[in-house]
Amino acid sequence: MKITKKIVGFNVNSNDSKENAGIAASDTETAKATSVKADVIQMHETLQRPDKLIGSTYKIRVPEHVSNHAMYITINDVILNEGTEHELRRPFEVFINSKNLEHYQWIVALTLIMSAVFRKGGDITFLVEELKSVFDPRGGYWNKGKYVPSIIAEIGNVIEQHLIEIGMLQAPETDATQQKLINDKKAELRGDAETQPEAASSAEAPDEEAWRANASHCSKCNQKAVMVRDGCATCLNCGDSKCG
Repeated sequence: MKITKKIVGFNVNSNDSKENAGIAASDTETAKATSVKADVIQMHETLQRPDKLIGSTYKIRVPEHVSNHAMYITINDVILNEGTEHELRRPFEVFINSKNLEHYQWIVALTLIMSAVFRKGGDITFLVEELKSVFDPRGGYWNKGKYVPSIIAEIGNVIEQHLIEIGMLQAPETDATQQKLINDKKAELRGDAETQPEAASSAEAPDEEAWRANASHCSKCNQKAVMVRDGCATCLNCGDSKCG
């Protein structure tokens, strides 16, 4: 367009002004978000140990043939970004104590390694599965109705319990279909026991240890709870079935 008259004034296009204002506001919000993110403290290996940590102590009581003394596992947590919306509770160090000196060397080594992994930061939940997958060549034991393949696996159970309590892991939930299958199999086992002459005179449910003695280990949950019913191997602990 050719301008033939003298320019005596001008106006800024309102649409461009709104767009520029929107870009400026967006840049400001991005800068604020970046600043807030930079101020959030994450777990890392150079983080200095505070003078005070929150600790939880768990007692492990194993059968006498495994150890004559109980084990005490203490996990100390550090609070990051305390008092803010980004507050986190993360494990910082672990100690294992027992009067039984037979396991002293590997206990010290294990606590040092786990504490180093805790302070490294990131996803530390892999420790649970690694510890729970360790089997004792001499055989495991029963503890509170669950088969434990080794003392190391017992420590893994404690770590899992602690991570669930502080919100790093979710409590395992059984699928509704799996739970129904487990209940049906248990009811079927009770029905078979009631038809036997020995059980006919007893009003009590069959002893859990009795049927577990004939069960095999589950490759999914490592519990000795797999029974073959109707030609299908099914775990009565987690519901895993070879028949799908």
